[in-house]
Amino acid sequence: MVAAVETMAYAGELPWHGLGTKVPADLTPEQMLEVAGLDWTVEARDMFVTDGNGDQVMVPGKKALYRTSDDKYFSVIGEDWNPLQNTEAFEFFDDFVQAGDMEMHTAGALQDGSRIWALAKVNDAFEVFKGDVVEQYLLFSNPHQYGQSIDIKMTPTRVVCMNTLSFALKGATDYAVKVNHRRTFDADMVKDQLGVAKEKLASYKEAAQFLGSKRFTNDNIVEYFNSMFPRTSNRKDAENAQSKNSEEAMEHLYTQPGAEFGAGTWWNAFNTVTYMTDHTIGRNNDSRLTSAWYGANSKLKAKALKSAIEYAEVA
Repeated sequence: MVAAVETMAYAGELPWHGLGTKVPADLTPEQMLEVAGLDWTVEARDMFVTDGNGDQVMVPGKKALYRTSDDKYFSVIGEDWNPLQNTEAFEFFDDFVQAGDMEMHTAGALQDGSRIWALAKVNDAFEVFKGDVVEQYLLFSNPHQYGQSIDIKMTPTRVVCMNTLSFALKGATDYAVKVNHRRTFDADMVKDQLGVAKEKLASYKEAAQFLGSKRFTNDNIVEYFNSMFPRTSNRKDAENAQSKNSEEAMEHLYTQPGAEFGAGTWWNAFNTVTYMTDHTIGRNNDSRLTSAWYGANSKLKAKALKSAIEYAEVA
């Protein structure tokens, strides 16, 4: 997966991924769109190929998606594929920001400009332990790539270490909304579904505090990390790397930022995995960012939360 960051802007503190250009706080969605360099449009154009006679022939049923500001090509799409313009994506936040429920935090373009995203901080947070705060963010991803859906989801973040956590409890689909580009984007429908997700933040708080109340043993913490970072026997290099990750997890368990909160508990164990996915695993910060939100590390966080709860239930 291409993870190159094309543009990125953030308001407030430096984001956990360490990327972007600082911009003034309290920006409107429209202003964030502009300062992040995303005030451009995409256009579906007819596709042509050269036939055996050297003539240009239009390809039926297919279009090519281009950025109009510089004619950059993004993807081949079908005729029924409906692009969502960046302005429409950012307008989604207008009501939330005007009501004081959210504030724009970060925005940018990943995958060489083809995946547009915006992150807004929700004015709702809780503590697992005194001083150990979990904040809530809304992530809107608008890909200009065939085969990828518009993705809107809640993303909790642990402030002390800036780990993006997993919201994947039972009924995980309640916390994210995916809209296929073959459908017309209905902002009101999405907001209704996200209202359910925000209400269920209480259940996430309960799960986090439950993990903070249950302690691990020496044996099951080793089992837990080995299951998160398993050995692979068919490739020696992969085996060495993954076993090293498991060993590093044991070190980060006691040294990661926030390790003093809930030391010895499954909350700390779970956050060790999220710390590694966001800060240590991967080639660089932009590849970690893409993987943490959309790729393998996003799935690993969900697995880590589910497994930690299962261990805690029998602790």
